[in-house]
Amino acid sequence: MNKIASGVIASLLLSCTTVWAQQPVELRMSWWGGNSRHQATLKALEAFEKTHPEIKVKAEYTGWDGHLSRLTTQMASGTEPDVMQTNWPWLIIFSKNGEGYYDLNKLKDELDLSQYQAKDLQSTSVKGKLNGLPISVNAPVFYYNDVTWKKAGLVYPKTWDEFFAAGKIFQQKLGNNYYPYSMVDQDVILLLNAWMMQKYQKPMFDSNGKFTWNEEQWVDAFSFVKRLSDEHIVPSPKTLSSYGKGNLYEMKPWIAGEWGGLFTWNITIRMFANNMTPPAKLVLGDYVMQPGVEESGVYFKTAQMFSVAKSTKHPKEAAMLVNFLLNDPQSVEALGLERGIPLSKAAERLLTEKGVIDPNDPVVAGLRQAQTLHTSAIATPYIEDLQVIDQFTSAREKLDQGKLTTAQVAAEFRQQVERIVRRLNR
Repeated sequence: MNKIASGVIASLLLSCTTVWAQQPVELRMSWWGGNSRHQATLKALEAFEKTHPEIKVKAEYTGWDGHLSRLTTQMASGTEPDVMQTNWPWLIIFSKNGEGYYDLNKLKDELDLSQYQAKDLQSTSVKGKLNGLPISVNAPVFYYNDVTWKKAGLVYPKTWDEFFAAGKIFQQKLGNNYYPYSMVDQDVILLLNAWMMQKYQKPMFDSNGKFTWNEEQWVDAFSFVKRLSDEHIVPSPKTLSSYGKGNLYEMKPWIAGEWGGLFTWNITIRMFANNMTPPAKLVLGDYVMQPGVEESGVYFKTAQMFSVAKSTKHPKEAAMLVNFLLNDPQSVEALGLERGIPLSKAAERLLTEKGVIDPNDPVVAGLRQAQTLHTSAIATPYIEDLQVIDQFTSAREKLDQGKLTTAQVAAEFRQQVERIVRRLNR
């Protein structure tokens, strides 16, 4: 080969190598939420790409409905995104042995773990493996459409007697389409857990997934659930299903103010507030309590995590993205409180200085209220497991149909869920 040919080949090889070296790493990232969360996250990703032009991020975002089933398919086939917003109860589904996600302890050079308390990192660890960085902590509390409740002529309930009295008053004063609250079954089961804890000082599940209520208490529990429909507190499962499978905050009765309140996670209410018809505002109410009882039953859990796929080909870059989202000032400002009050010390400090963490903000006020209440509730993935929720939905439907007694419905639910928990614990 002559010198000219050799020179041309060498030049071509150098050119190809240079082009190859300049190709950015591409990451996929998924999350769920409403439009405000989508826009805030896209803004944070834009800032990340400007800071790290060698990395590109493909965004994959959806609403809550269907997100888990889609992710389950991806996890089973090894096609999950490099970085994922994940839900704490999913650990028992995807990572029983701690090996479902990349162990973030191996990426300490890219992650500033000093921004987190040890207990927060422990909450997202399984068998010593850090399965995700916790984003925030949250709790379900009571929120109200101020205009609707004024129309009903009612103050927000402080006791369960006031809570149940509101249903008939709404119906009489405003019509059959008006309800003091609207809740999905996941909210209802947490409401039930709070009521039972206040009454019996026992949660539905212990930390191992074993039921703590006896037969008589289970009948009492489902009597409470039946009252929610019978006394016009929330739309029945049949009524709710008539509006389709979308999110509550996207449904016409919420937007129109026919559904007057919520018992739901404090971090989710931004989406509800954004879809209200002015001049209505979403305001925090008191936590409904049994008079003279200290135990509130309020339920805290790690709200969400950012996890890295165990199958990722770019763990270092994925960790850089997670760290940027949670700790970099550009991202922290862009995301604000879309995923709750950050557990990252740097993020919380910045948002406090900027006035974003405002005590009067319903997201903030809801969590701060919950933190003042006494509770012995322990977070457990079983109470939010989708199979358990499906059984609870079925039980509510049977109660409304009236073909089975409350005791029969309770017994069926217990039997089915005990079977589910045994499978989950294998």
